Amino acid sequence: GIFCAGTAACFVMIVSLALVMPGITEGFSDTALGVGMAASVFSGRSLGYLVVGLLAFALGVCVTVLVVLLLTFGAGAVANFAISNTVKTLRQTVTIPDLPNSLDQWSILLLTDLNGEYRGLNQASIGKAVGTRAVSCVIMTGNMIGENGDAAPALALLEQLPAGSKVLFLPGSGDPSPYATTAHASLSPYADWAQALIDAGVTLLDVPVSFTREKSTIWFVPEDLYTLNIPSARKAYQKQLDGLNALPTLTADQAALQRLAVYQLDRLDRIEAAMAEMTNKDMQVCVSGMPLTQEYITTAKQNADPKAVCAMNNVDLIVAGGYCGGQWRIPGMGALYVPELGWFPEDSQVQGINFFGGIWQYVSPGLGKGLIYPWWMSFRLFNSPAVTTITLSKNIS
Repeated sequence: GIFCAGTAACFVMIVSLALVMPGITEGFSDTALGVGMAASVFSGRSLGYLVVGLLAFALGVCVTVLVVLLLTFGAGAVANFAISNTVKTLRQTVTIPDLPNSLDQWSILLLTDLNGEYRGLNQASIGKAVGTRAVSCVIMTGNMIGENGDAAPALALLEQLPAGSKVLFLPGSGDPSPYATTAHASLSPYADWAQALIDAGVTLLDVPVSFTREKSTIWFVPEDLYTLNIPSARKAYQKQLDGLNALPTLTADQAALQRLAVYQLDRLDRIEAAMAEMTNKDMQVCVSGMPLTQEYITTAKQNADPKAVCAMNNVDLIVAGGYCGGQWRIPGMGALYVPELGWFPEDSQVQGINFFGGIWQYVSPGLGKGLIYPWWMSFRLFNSPAVTTITLSKNIS
């Protein structure tokens, strides 16, 4: 309003001056004014002054707008840097009425989508948000490592966790494979980055993992195991192993594949053993790198073996990463665009707690940038990274 009023006032002043300037300059000679006077190039003096004034005004407006835009952009960039590097601490209580008494107040520290980035020196900003309070377990999922396979940022993050933390790690779809398919520095079936995390005390979540408190058990299950066809997978790995064993000699890369096939067959045995150990009284937490859709959950429930305990029908909570809060957020409104959800999606679908298909799902805002977004959204905008402590409760808060 003020800008428009000022513009109108300046325009009126220019027109007025253009009309009176010929009379003011009437008494001056061309010699006194100078032969090259700008207004003299026009056929009428008033028109000449008017055009020159308007051009000068337009130039002034353009310069002013440019300066304002530059200042606004600079202030926005500074604000976004501060916001995007300040890690928030979130707390979420999930009520599960049939939760065993001994698992009441079980706490999960959820860290997702670091994407090989740092938040402060040696992840100090994340450490400040996490604090020193002990939790029952830590889950890392989403694209924590990043496409370059550098484990250093994740290893630095481990140093910021409360002492004695039990850490479960599920690689995201944008992370390199945790398995070594070619020869590398060791005989481990794991890729170097995955082995480095395991050596640091992390449990790779490629089989169901359980914790028991008193007589109650809680399981953490990778999402893909709920739809895994174990007999088909075993047949494929056994065929690969038989083919490699039949060769008279193996190259270094073939030997790596042989070790991996042996590992995968053993992993399938351990998956089956864990599934057989589960009971209907146990709690199940599904861990996913990306949020699960209602359609996916409904289909998984319909296709589940009714006799199976390790099935989507028995899942009590889903924890996921992947969306990174929408990457770009409009202050006071929410996410601008998420490829799987479209423009201006509901915030409950992008981050936080949601309930559909009879299951609670918590989607983490994440710590770094998501890899599902177009190139022009390759950074967080007005979107604070966050760590979340999820507490299971049998009582409605």
